[in-house]
Amino acid sequence: MIDYIPNHWRSKWRSMNLGEVCTKIGSGATPRGGKKTYLKEGPFALIRSQNVYNDGFHREGLAFISDEQADDLRNVEILQDDVLLNITGDSVARVCQVDPAILPARVNQHVAIVRPDPAKLDARFLRYYLVSPYVQAMLLSWADSGSTRKALTKQMIESFEVSAPGDVSEQRSIAHILGTLDDKIELNRRMNETLEEMARSLFKSWFVDFEPVRAKMEGRWRRGESLPGMPAELYDLFPDGMVDSELGEIPAGWEVKGLRDCYNLTMGQSPPGSTYNDNGEGLPFFQGNADFGFRYPDKKRYCTAPTRIARPDDTLVSVRAPVGAINMAWEECCIGRGVAALRHSSGSTSFTYYSVWALQEEILQYEHTGTVFGAITKRQFESLQVIEPPADLVGRFENQVQALDQRIRLCASVSRTLTDQRDTLLPRLISGKLQVTQRRKRRHD
Repeated sequence: MIDYIPNHWRSKWRSMNLGEVCTKIGSGATPRGGKKTYLKEGPFALIRSQNVYNDGFHREGLAFISDEQADDLRNVEILQDDVLLNITGDSVARVCQVDPAILPARVNQHVAIVRPDPAKLDARFLRYYLVSPYVQAMLLSWADSGSTRKALTKQMIESFEVSAPGDVSEQRSIAHILGTLDDKIELNRRMNETLEEMARSLFKSWFVDFEPVRAKMEGRWRRGESLPGMPAELYDLFPDGMVDSELGEIPAGWEVKGLRDCYNLTMGQSPPGSTYNDNGEGLPFFQGNADFGFRYPDKKRYCTAPTRIARPDDTLVSVRAPVGAINMAWEECCIGRGVAALRHSSGSTSFTYYSVWALQEEILQYEHTGTVFGAITKRQFESLQVIEPPADLVGRFENQVQALDQRIRLCASVSRTLTDQRDTLLPRLISGKLQVTQRRKRRHD
């Protein structure tokens, strides 16, 4: 049983410089040949700053490199439990531990490996120490002290002081409490990925591959029969033929339209900076892709004078640097110039969300069209061509995936509660104001 005990009962804590208790502190480099040589899959993962977040390792955008490129970076080989720290740019100071499932791996020049000696400092404890609010503020302050761009140098990291229990087992106990909450959050995230993949697969079958239509055409689906994921009562909603269109073959009776003809689009607009705050006043404010989480954005800032508003369950799309990231509004929120909100004219929110996923390839083409950075304008967005099925079929799809989406929202809600608990405990545990100990059960002879 794990108990919380008063601070004056705790064992002696001490300060230690990372340079004294780490066996490795160092960053990598861009592999020979640059980005154009990266692989979609390969023998070695290349971890970049976009994979390192305070809430954990993100696989989105993970690059891969060849054996030869990895050999050039053999001095920055990543080992299990290594702590990863972003050291340059807007993502500076973000920290996580490596996901062991992606090993073997290397890091580029924007990410530092921090490898503590396990006999002196527990790696998981260090990760939580570095993501605590006070330490994050300190690291960001150090990074801003340079004359040009935000950066944390090797010397800064080596000189950074960590306060921790002298007993490593006590460090592990603290990390275990926080890690247990994170493990539950991660389990919910994986469950949501599975549920969303199920809904996406259904959308793809109906509205991208037109599998029900082809099944009727080929005689694999007959009236009164069911197909996997296709109840018999849906039979008459799908045509039994295809016709040519400017987007290729589409089901007979369906139409190709401009996005403006069947979706309501709201482009974000950033309010004055003086209206922003981080203490919960006003509406949650989302400026761009950096605010997006899995399925729903993470509330970090608020706005007391919103200029553009997204409704609950609107689909949110990042429209500037980068273009094409997708989320869904948890509640009414303010959207800045890096975000657009969409909803199908029928009001169907799930159909909107999965339709935008299907449009991602068309949206992503604008990532490389800007003179400075990628962006898609309202005119370009509204001119995208979409396939519009009959309204009754849109409604039936909404009904089919409603249970999946409700489970996703429930899992996300539980994770938000767990996150609040973790964020409340973290600074108290890491500072020593609240400590854990293991109480052994007493034996009665």
